[in-house]
Amino acid sequence: MTVMASSTETASVPGTVHLVDLDHSMRARHAGNGDIILDPAPSSDPDDPLNWSPRRKLTSSLCTNLAYVKSNGEWIARCIVMGFFVAPVEALPEISVTDVYFTHQRGKYMGFYAFSLAGSNYFAPIISGFIAEGQGWRWVFYWPAIFLAVTLVLLFVFMEETNYTRKIEGIAVITDSTQTDPSKVVDQEKADAMTSPSTVSDDMRVSTKTFTQKLSLWQTYPGANVFERAKRSLMYLSWPVIFYAGFSYGSYLIWFNVLNATASIILGGPGYNFKPSMVGLSYVSCCIGVIVGALFSGRFSDWLTIKLARRNNGVMEAEHRLWPFALCLVMVPAFLILWGVGAAHGVHWFGLVFAMGCVAFTSSVGVTLSVNYMIDSYHDISGDAIVTVILIRNTMSFAISYGITPWLTDLGYQNCFISAAFVGMAASAVFLVMIKYGKRLRVKSSSKYYSIVAADKAMS
Repeated sequence: MTVMASSTETASVPGTVHLVDLDHSMRARHAGNGDIILDPAPSSDPDDPLNWSPRRKLTSSLCTNLAYVKSNGEWIARCIVMGFFVAPVEALPEISVTDVYFTHQRGKYMGFYAFSLAGSNYFAPIISGFIAEGQGWRWVFYWPAIFLAVTLVLLFVFMEETNYTRKIEGIAVITDSTQTDPSKVVDQEKADAMTSPSTVSDDMRVSTKTFTQKLSLWQTYPGANVFERAKRSLMYLSWPVIFYAGFSYGSYLIWFNVLNATASIILGGPGYNFKPSMVGLSYVSCCIGVIVGALFSGRFSDWLTIKLARRNNGVMEAEHRLWPFALCLVMVPAFLILWGVGAAHGVHWFGLVFAMGCVAFTSSVGVTLSVNYMIDSYHDISGDAIVTVILIRNTMSFAISYGITPWLTDLGYQNCFISAAFVGMAASAVFLVMIKYGKRLRVKSSSKYYSIVAADKAMS
């Protein structure tokens, strides 16, 4: 049964947003001429990322020494250096999506991000197999180095900073001067946005920055220092919703690690005898799975969220994002059994390739929905919270990568993947707990959340 939310409750619970103006009575900015309320509320500044033109937003979103490693020490040093410089890709793209797009658009564009993140991992083995056979394995690392050099130039020229301190101009809503509730301080921003029912005009999208200013490497934004924010990221481990988002993200990504660890062993081993190029070609199934998963968790998720908000008197709850996980609850154990038990009994190769596509589908869905849920719940602290999510995800990823070999060796394909199927089903089912108790957990954390947000706004 759908629970109706009052306007007071909507304003004070992080992750609960009045998304649909059912009777067109709210004086807020809307998406076009429809009833979708723009959230976050955009300012009147053309350089506010929410006011960028669609082309400018899309451009922002799109935007090798391994071959010489000859010792274990060099390998470890290379991993440390690469990890340091590649780490931003783990957190910044998700936050950039939330900086540029509104709540009702977030699922679609987060789906594009998930497609790029997961799709690149699955597409690389396809071409790597042919490169290794045709040019030698070292060129598998030379070509990415060339590609990254070109990408560096493109990002420098076209990628803009999306961090923005939004100051909304409007008529301030009169409130009780004795009110000290931090949530009221934060909600003043939303209240100010409800002064005009108009949509964002084309004139507002004309940037005041020159091309040279957009290329600037340094831009000063007030806020907490880096050490304070790092401390917060560790503190958020105790917040159940954020911890769940990281656990959910990791619980879907670990099966991608399992697939990569076993694909060459199974498909290249006795019974199938695939050449490296054919093992790589089997990842075409994964690419298809990622595309379908991105569409499902992006466009379908947005549609379902808006539909559920309409049924809930126009109010969107962050847990509305989680319902598509119901399909994953069935698919995860199914593809693990098909992959492991099928390989143990010599099932036709098409069955294994189909299972690979299912892995890619669920990993894409897991990335999109888990991150979206966290951001919808705690939008104003999502920059630090995403670090917590990635920390949990990477810990789980390391654990499964470390343990899959002895797990597989000790139990064999059949028993290993039957047990993995039960683990996967149990992990996937946790979303049901969050649907039931997620809002209660958000309510309990609301005072801490608004205190942190109010403190950050006081610095800006």
